[in-house]
Amino acid sequence: MDVVVAGHVCLDLVCSVAGERLSLEPGALAEVRDTRLATGGAVANTGLALLRLGVRTRLVGTVGDDALGHALRDALARGGAGDTRGIATVAGASTSYTLVLTPPGGERMFLHEPGTYAAFDADAVDFDLVDGARLFHFGYPPLMPRLYADGGRPLASLLRTVRERGVTVSVDMAMPDPASPSGRVDWRGVLERSLPHTDLFMPSFDETVVLLRDTEHEGEAAETPAATRGGRSAHAARVSRLAGELLAMGARMVLFKMGSDGVYLRTAAAGALRAMGPAAPREPDAWADRELWSPSMRTRVVNTVGAGDATCAGFIAALLRGLSPEEAVTVAAAVGAYCVEAPDASGGGPSWEACRARLDAGWPRNPLPMRAAGWRRDEGAALWRGPHNRSG
Repeated sequence: MDVVVAGHVCLDLVCSVAGERLSLEPGALAEVRDTRLATGGAVANTGLALLRLGVRTRLVGTVGDDALGHALRDALARGGAGDTRGIATVAGASTSYTLVLTPPGGERMFLHEPGTYAAFDADAVDFDLVDGARLFHFGYPPLMPRLYADGGRPLASLLRTVRERGVTVSVDMAMPDPASPSGRVDWRGVLERSLPHTDLFMPSFDETVVLLRDTEHEGEAAETPAATRGGRSAHAARVSRLAGELLAMGARMVLFKMGSDGVYLRTAAAGALRAMGPAAPREPDAWADRELWSPSMRTRVVNTVGAGDATCAGFIAALLRGLSPEEAVTVAAAVGAYCVEAPDASGGGPSWEACRARLDAGWPRNPLPMRAAGWRRDEGAALWRGPHNRSG
């Protein structure tokens, strides 16, 4: 296998609220419509997207021995998962699932049951299935209390073990629930322990703000147009600063999923990139000390569930194929855009050939005005180069 995608996998029950608003008051009844059952979580969303992109991928996760577990296995098979030996069944446990509610004109709401992931730890990963892979992608540590316990030492140990077995490590995150134990974790401390063993760190920008508790900078002036989730202004100076902090903690590449603003990438020095292992860039010098921002693709948004996971898959596939950083960040944005055109994450994601053909045909980008100092527009690549970009 080229890639092992491990961590969180679940069933998503996706529906739209039929009324003008959603009320969760006691005794209230809310009608929903367009209900779909789909695979969810990083293992399914990123893993299946990688398979569609032609990347040999194995899925590693846990399900319960219940009806939902059987349904999830069937859905993974229908999605093209093929070999599911890495999906272990936990006797007596329930399968994780998420209710995804979309109010009219409003932000999605998620009601999540952790299921087997309340007890997920490093013992749930069969390292024999990891050996020989080029890259190990791990998704959603904030949904796994045993991994973020003790200041995140179990998570750091898991990632260190994978790197010591000669496999490149990639990590994606999830938004901590402020009302749950994960919302009270010192995530900065967890990342300080984990990122030295992480080659590619790919959270959303909103998640990063929460994980690093960057609230003291909420008042900074906006320099790009977009409000991402929660209405926070995502602006270039803040994005650069937080990416720099994550690189300083030990990550070798940082990719922020910026929602409707596209995809941001910042990389470390060439020496650090050469130490990434078998999934290191084909030309480390060309990838070193880069800061790039690809605007999002112009598309018809049907549903945004799983778009961030698909973005991760696009970037990984481009990296493994030896593309340049400009091409990789563009492909990441394109695969994420394909995902939002589908009603759920199970049906999103193109083949590699379809994605490249649409890009080669001149897939239009959404506007991304940039007024921050040091940023310049590269018209040929249709992206922005930041003040920390060494080349070009």
